[in-house]
Amino acid sequence: MSLCSPDPQAFRPPEEGANVLHVGLPTNFKAATFEDEGANALLRELEADIDAVTLDGKDVPVKLKVFDSLFVPFAKWSMLMTGNYRCVTPAEPRSIRDAVHGDVELSRSIYGHVDAITRKLGADAEDQVPFEKYAKAAESLLKPSSAARAIAGGAPFVERVDLLIALISQQLGMPNEEIDRTVKTVDSRLNESIVSG
Repeated sequence: MSLCSPDPQAFRPPEEGANVLHVGLPTNFKAATFEDEGANALLRELEADIDAVTLDGKDVPVKLKVFDSLFVPFAKWSMLMTGNYRCVTPAEPRSIRDAVHGDVELSRSIYGHVDAITRKLGADAEDQVPFEKYAKAAESLLKPSSAARAIAGGAPFVERVDLLIALISQQLGMPNEEIDRTVKTVDSRLNESIVSG
C-alpha cells in the first residue's frame, strides 16, 4: 500500500493546453516507502523534483511526501470514506462539502470510526489528520469527488477504498452501518452502469 490520497479536485480545463492543470484543493500526496531501496530512491527523487518545481516563482500547490511509516497513507481512508464516497447518492452526485457538512456529527462519527480501524491495524494517532482539519478543508470542496463524477458519467468501475474499509471493519469485528450504507449505494450505482452499458 503506497498511496491513498483525497481527491485534489484537479482537472484539465478544456480550453487550456495539455500542460495546464487546475487544482481546486492544494494537497500533499503521501506515499509510504517500499522494501526495495531502488524504488524508495525513485520515490525520494520524485519528491525532491516536485518540491523544486516553481511556476512564476511560486511553489506548485501539489507535493509528493514520502514517509517511512506504512500507516501515514492510511490517514486518507477517513477522508475518502467521510467525503469522497459519500458524494455518490442514488441520484445526482453531491459535492464533498455537502457530503461532509450536510451532517457534521455523522461525518465526525464515520471519520472517527475509520481512524479507529487504522489504529487497530497499527497506525499511530500521530499518523492521522484531525477531523476538524479535514472538515475545514472540505468547506472549499465544491465539486463531487472524482469517483462520484466517474460513476455519474457511467463508469462501470472505480477504485473501491470504501469496500476495502467495510471488509476490513467487518473482519476486525468493527462493522459500521453508515459505511455499509455508502458501500451499498456505490454498488447500486455501479450496477446501474453495468446494466445500462
